[in-house]
Amino acid sequence: MNAFQVISRLRDKSLSAKQLCEACSRRVRKVSELNAFVTETTESAQDAARLADERLQKGQPLSVLDGIPVAVKDNYSTTGIQTSCGSRMLMGYIPPYNATMVQKLLDQGALLMGKTNLDEFAMGSGSTDSVFGPVRNPWGYKFSKSQTDGKKPNDECDWHVTGGSSGGSAVAVATGSCFAALGSDTGGSARSPAAWCGVVGLKPTYGLLSRHGLIPLVNSLDTPGIITKTTDDAAIMLNVLSGHDIMDSTTVTESHPPVQLPDKCSVKGLCVGIPKEYHAPGLSEDVVRTWQRAADLLADHGAKVIEVSLPHTQYSIVCYQVLGACEVASNMARYDGIEYGLRADVDESTEALYAASRHQGFNDVVRGRILCGNYFLLKKNYEKYFLRAQKVRQLISDDFKSVFRSGVDVLLTPTLQSSAPKYSRFIMEDNRTRSENEDVYTQCVNLAGLPAITVPAGLSDNGMPIGLQLIGKAFSEQQLLSSAKWLEQQIDFPRLNLDCL
Repeated sequence: MNAFQVISRLRDKSLSAKQLCEACSRRVRKVSELNAFVTETTESAQDAARLADERLQKGQPLSVLDGIPVAVKDNYSTTGIQTSCGSRMLMGYIPPYNATMVQKLLDQGALLMGKTNLDEFAMGSGSTDSVFGPVRNPWGYKFSKSQTDGKKPNDECDWHVTGGSSGGSAVAVATGSCFAALGSDTGGSARSPAAWCGVVGLKPTYGLLSRHGLIPLVNSLDTPGIITKTTDDAAIMLNVLSGHDIMDSTTVTESHPPVQLPDKCSVKGLCVGIPKEYHAPGLSEDVVRTWQRAADLLADHGAKVIEVSLPHTQYSIVCYQVLGACEVASNMARYDGIEYGLRADVDESTEALYAASRHQGFNDVVRGRILCGNYFLLKKNYEKYFLRAQKVRQLISDDFKSVFRSGVDVLLTPTLQSSAPKYSRFIMEDNRTRSENEDVYTQCVNLAGLPAITVPAGLSDNGMPIGLQLIGKAFSEQQLLSSAKWLEQQIDFPRLNLDCL
């Protein structure tokens, strides 16, 4: 079942919040080998479920998400619950407040099942670089015979990666441990794992959702992401979470009507653009076939499918890496071991304390991006790298605006170049190279601040999920989700068999 269906069953009392919470709690324990959760809060979720059932029995007005189990990526601040960002630097940090997105979920009566695993400080494309260890993809995974005895998973079983950095959230939804999860999306970090785990990943327009309490990576690119089983569920979550927040000056002040999806969507008359530059080197035949099949489906049902050009796409990954590293260097400066973060046992000097604390607290990926960012921001390099990248970012944004002004309603692209690779092959490349390969179709959207969604669109030859991405105009979530729901209905993707878990 998805959240949309469960909400109806809770309302007609054929299912209780307690039963739902217990079922998800059992699933959390059963799939613990996948390492999706870093902190489980199932006990407090059961308390919240009891209160939801009491409201239901008393006939009190119910909120949209009353009694619905959810999960939250471990880079969102949560009152009284560790928020680590998957890093030794923040191990043991207990925030005194909830992120706005978390508070909105709790205010709606959602049941928080726990905090999910991620690449350290959300810097990665595989969810393999966490201090808690990698997240494992449930698709094709061979569970050990005893899944609840605390045994460590058999790493000799060559499992598939989940994509990153919101891999834990994607796995939690895919395995039925919750019905929706918060991720974060800086360059594709919600869409990528959603595509590789066979679920829906939505990156809304920049400014539509609050970033208050989302521990920053790249302020100008970070966007709260929504991961669900279906587009209907994504629309429900979006309607709950969107809106101006006085704690975040980047949220838009204008009100936007809630997304309302009809039971049957239509694409008749829709103009769909296919960016020719997205036929990039390294694109697998499986993905090309899935992409072509979706384009043919759209055309056969009355959509106008045309080729378009986004000429500055070839420069986007370099632009993204330069700007990202610069903002990472700035944001990570606060973790000095004195005001924030792990403090090393060094008393030689303040400088030695800083150096030791940051070396011990950050992994090599984070340290590398900090060093790159500081290099780009040197006075002698500032104009050569940072300012030039800002100009290229504007050109990339202008490309999208030009295409949409020409009459295109949505763009249809791959989400990733291939289906999920095996862990042994994935780690053969360094983090930077992996991100260059995996973010090629997703990070442009963040540079332009546009909404995008990935939906499961087929299976590869080895039975792994393939996702396709739809990109829309700014604040066109209604049209974007309607188009995605139509595609979802036409494809009827074979969901992960949860009965075998």
